[in-house]
Amino acid sequence: MITNFFIPELNNHDVQELWFQQDGATCHTARATIDLLQDTLGDRLISRFGPVNWPPISCDLTPLDYFLWGYVKSLVYADKPQTLDHLEDNIRRVTADIRPQMLEKVIENWTSRLDYIRASRGSHMTEIIFKM
Repeated sequence: MITNFFIPELNNHDVQELWFQQDGATCHTARATIDLLQDTLGDRLISRFGPVNWPPISCDLTPLDYFLWGYVKSLVYADKPQTLDHLEDNIRRVTADIRPQMLEKVIENWTSRLDYIRASRGSHMTEIIFKM
């Protein structure tokens, strides 16, 4: 996927300021994967075993985990797609409808989460919820 889709897609865009973050799945953190991504992205890789190490269990800190995937999934499956084409259409539609204002709120919430983590010296964030 990285070789056949991701890198060719990156080459179609100006990505000099792009940072790439991925989770700690074994296939994502394999040496060959990390080397390939570092060759493509340099130091702009946030990944376990990458140049910018990301904690392996950090769902409280990852906006994709604590909000976006659940939000997208709830809308993608709302009409119970029965075919792969229907599912793909829903994914495209839902992701295209995500507005910059929503992502700004996600980043605001993310920074408050980081402040909370710093103040609590890394403890769990039981009192924090996503605010829209």
